[in-house]
Amino acid sequence: MEFQSKVALVTGAGSGIGRASAIKLAEAGAVVGILGHTPGELNETAELIEVTGGRAISLNADVADEIAMHHAVETLVAETGRLDVVVANAGINGVWAPIDDLKPDEWDQTIRVNLRGTYLTLNASIPHLKRQGGSVIVVSSINGNRTFNTPGATAYVATKAAQVAIVQQLALELGRHRVRVNAVCPGAIETSINNNTKVRGENETAVPVEFPTGDIPITGGKAGRSEDVASVILFLASDQSRHVTGTPVYVDGGQGLLR
Repeated sequence: MEFQSKVALVTGAGSGIGRASAIKLAEAGAVVGILGHTPGELNETAELIEVTGGRAISLNADVADEIAMHHAVETLVAETGRLDVVVANAGINGVWAPIDDLKPDEWDQTIRVNLRGTYLTLNASIPHLKRQGGSVIVVSSINGNRTFNTPGATAYVATKAAQVAIVQQLALELGRHRVRVNAVCPGAIETSINNNTKVRGENETAVPVEFPTGDIPITGGKAGRSEDVASVILFLASDQSRHVTGTPVYVDGGQGLLR
């Protein structure tokens, strides 16, 4: 139980990668603060953790709301006495559209959740990590870092590239406090995020290229699972990666190498 007596915060923990990460951290012994803005989903995650004897603390907050995020983190620390691991996972695909059709409020919403949300997660939690050291893992993407072929995803790739830049900047800034900061960059993963994606004018932005059959080499074309990303997150959160910081880890089955 490597994480026994440790406390983790996972944003976007109601489903997908966030849920899988919260479960793995709890199975390894951590008390996990599961943060999201849909109580029903958080309850389901908490039940999955508690049924195996783990402990989850539900934190209902919008990651882009400064007051709510600081209150959530303070609530977690007040109840547990510490914070050791932060998984900044919450994010949206937002609207994918040609740049001359993408509306300012659509741009702002993607930036608000993905980038402001990441900033506020770190802004609220880093003071607690500085006390004893710890690990931060930001969930970015191969989009904006390894690939740029998603039609109309300008706002999305901007946030994902920026997240890796933040990770590398903070890896140096926080090294003196024994806080490691890394990113995971998933490729195609079976989650529900695509259900909330709005696409317009795809034919105007798509590049006419044909990818090889089975363009995720290690799975024969099948998307990865949330658990595949969560396993890497668990490694980056653990002392097994104690000399790894400022590093984007691609979890895409080789997909990005073909694009």
